[in-house]
Amino acid sequence: MENRNNISNQAPLPSGGVGGGFRTIAIVCGGDSSEHDVSLRSAQGLYSFFDKERYDVYIVDIKGQDWHVELHDGTTTKIDRNDFSFVEDGKAKLFDYAYITIHGTPGENGLLQGYFDLIDLPYSTSGVLVEAMTFDKFVLNQYLRSYGVSVADSLLIRKGYEELVSDDEVEERIGMPCFVKPAADGSSFGVSKVKNKDQLAPAIRKAMLESPEIMVESYLEGTEITQGIYKTREKTVIFPITEVVTSNEFFDYDAKYNGQVKEITPARIAPEIADRVSKITSHIYDILHCNGIIRIDYIISPEGKISMLEVNTTPGMTATSFIPQQVRAAGLEMKDVLSDIVENSF
Repeated sequence: MENRNNISNQAPLPSGGVGGGFRTIAIVCGGDSSEHDVSLRSAQGLYSFFDKERYDVYIVDIKGQDWHVELHDGTTTKIDRNDFSFVEDGKAKLFDYAYITIHGTPGENGLLQGYFDLIDLPYSTSGVLVEAMTFDKFVLNQYLRSYGVSVADSLLIRKGYEELVSDDEVEERIGMPCFVKPAADGSSFGVSKVKNKDQLAPAIRKAMLESPEIMVESYLEGTEITQGIYKTREKTVIFPITEVVTSNEFFDYDAKYNGQVKEITPARIAPEIADRVSKITSHIYDILHCNGIIRIDYIISPEGKISMLEVNTTPGMTATSFIPQQVRAAGLEMKDVLSDIVENSF
């Protein structure tokens, strides 16, 4: 541990490349959700974005008990989970920082953050409590509602206790159409748009394949948008808003990852509404005491009401993902944004 702290407290050298005494960065990807492979693509995107003149960057893929790092010669070697170290060229190496890009467990629900806290390794996301809360959509909605944030009405159904919430209650309380989605999964899988009571039971079964707790959420009509943000000790950076347009029933997995969507940055919304969205985004970041880059999804009703849909604490980072799009639209460079995130921990 003393060795890690000594390395972490050194300022990065101005130039010189790999092996010159820079911070050693782990891009931690994979995970145990249905979006394991999507996470690998985000890791490749991040690897391409990082400033190699400033950082020695490795990709670490974790799945279950298999944790391994991709070495610079193209081979892989196991990670020692006692201290998150590995051996390269016969020498043990410690990381100075972990950039987490796992979509789902254990990187988006606080588990991996707790492990990194225990071994005193700085990381890119928010802390354990924030990650656990934002991962559970139902809990997050109730929490933010108490701060005056507008969210859709919802009901929670737990596996084994489905009979506690009847189809009639869902129809009366939530209304039709509605969404049935995993409450705690961090995945685009298992989400259904339900148009009548007959579709509820199969939708619930589908969602429970991804999570033992599912949420039935009221349908909000309007324009779907998403906005990224990060804050450091010196500044607040709120990215331009992206409008999400899809001919699918909703922004599902195919829309998100298979190109069945039109993404317009900046969004075609009134400047006054865009300003209100940005203020809400900054407010939610502060309420949750977030760290690193987050992305918040909203629905704007035809009347101009702004309702939060979801807070994503490990947003996708492929070249075509929302955050890199918004960074480009802001006239910024991803390598500089990532350097901001890393250096804010030291």
